[in-house]
Amino acid sequence: MKYYNSIVDTIGNTPLVKLNHVSKGVQGTILVKVEYFNPGNSIKDRIAVKMIDNAEQEGLLKPGGTIIEGTSG
Repeated sequence: MKYYNSIVDTIGNTPLVKLNHVSKGVQGTILVKVEYFNPGNSIKDRIAVKMIDNAEQEGLLKPGGTIIEGTSG
């Protein structure tokens, strides 16, 4: 059984799904990433974890620190 040690490890491991009906009559294959499979149901999970990792590495974010996130929706 596959499992993850942290929810952070699941970010970005979203599946590719082939669009069958939309691509009828189109040469080639159309694939989409299902980003709502991320823990926060958004593609924004990818950038958020990178920003936090970078802030920790640069010493800008300390254990127990506060993160304020301004959202666009």
